[in-house]
Amino acid sequence: MIHCYKLNGYNIVLDVASGSIHSADDAAYDAIRLYENESADDVKRHISDKYPELPESGIDEIIGDIKALKRDMKLYSPDIFRGAARTEREKPLKALCLNVSHMCNMACSYCFADRGGYGGDGGLMSVETGKQAVDFLIGNSGSRKNLDVDFFGGEPLLNWDAVKEIVRYARGAGQERGKRFRFTLTTNGVLIDDDVIDFTCREMQNVVLSLDGRPEINDAARKLIDGGGSYSEVVPKFKKLVEARGGKGYYIRGTFTRENLDFTKDILHIADLGFKELSMEPVVAGPGEPYGLTMADLPEICSQYEILAGEMLKRDKKGKGFTFYHYKLDLTGGPCIYKRLAGCGAGTEYLAVTPGGELYPCHQFVGNAEFLLGSVRDGVLNDKLRHEFSGCNIYSKPECGGCWARFYCSGGCAANAYNAAGSICGVYELGCEMFKKRVECAVMMKVAAI
Repeated sequence: MIHCYKLNGYNIVLDVASGSIHSADDAAYDAIRLYENESADDVKRHISDKYPELPESGIDEIIGDIKALKRDMKLYSPDIFRGAARTEREKPLKALCLNVSHMCNMACSYCFADRGGYGGDGGLMSVETGKQAVDFLIGNSGSRKNLDVDFFGGEPLLNWDAVKEIVRYARGAGQERGKRFRFTLTTNGVLIDDDVIDFTCREMQNVVLSLDGRPEINDAARKLIDGGGSYSEVVPKFKKLVEARGGKGYYIRGTFTRENLDFTKDILHIADLGFKELSMEPVVAGPGEPYGLTMADLPEICSQYEILAGEMLKRDKKGKGFTFYHYKLDLTGGPCIYKRLAGCGAGTEYLAVTPGGELYPCHQFVGNAEFLLGSVRDGVLNDKLRHEFSGCNIYSKPECGGCWARFYCSGGCAANAYNAAGSICGVYELGCEMFKKRVECAVMMKVAAI
């Protein structure tokens, strides 16, 4: 299976199973598209009719190149990975998302976590529960040496002292058990101070900073508790933190909604503030939310992704480049085959922990009793649910079978699939289409760079 498309003046051919990418002239591009389903003689005749100026020897050279690439399994290569997608993906635990706070000091209009409370009564994680979570992670990590802990919320800085104690405990426990911890903090930035900056610079592998872009866009959605906008409050603090980190180990994460379908302007605004590591995510919204994205918005969203890719190429040439998370593509190594087939590992290798110590497949399932797995004290008790997650991969989703992007997408987000289709093995159609456009843009940028 191949995927062919034209973007920014390039004719691009992606061989789905091998991941090989080819940039072709018009005649070769048309020949490759035809060759998959037609004989070499028919292809030669079509190309000769369409490109009469091309000599027969040139057409023969194109056909010869196609045959060589097919022989080398760089075109029309077979999918040899189905056997690697085991029905059960029994992998030891590698990461926890610690919801150390189910409280927030902001009132963002689109918050999927119900303003930090996840539909509950709020609360902060105790140090003792945090330590139990660390012990649970170590105890269920098998032979893994590198473990990840994400501090999330709500707003984790509302429970900052506990975060610091949990990190210190994990460092000590990890050293005793031969484990190395990497920590990430996600914050709205309101409570960033010198202590937060100093500690995160020493201990946090990554810091995720929430900002939606232009002041009027950010402040329309990301409001403080008193109703005021957060832009002027957090941007100076983000700049100070990023400078202290030497411009590394962070990214600015924004959210776009139906209210700012011209989100490229927001990304470029953040870049113009001096930030280089950027992400802009489609909003997670329930049915009927006025800010939610619909299929009717898809043409504009795809257009924006193309505009962004073109602008990034221009800025790269001027020495003013920046990184967009969804356009980071490793064409040489990339994820291991199991990650390509089954994604993030939610519900199996990755779990979320509530302030009370309850376990869920990921932070987007927190508060939904149907997805309660157990607790850090009692372990995983809902083996049936975990088995369902372990069997969820691109081969368990009929819609993924003929999709050219399946080895990049890994079947998509289980939470989005559940919310859209009622099953973690379903698909979120709009999310699929947005993802495919991002991959097309990312590949085009690689071609342009080469």
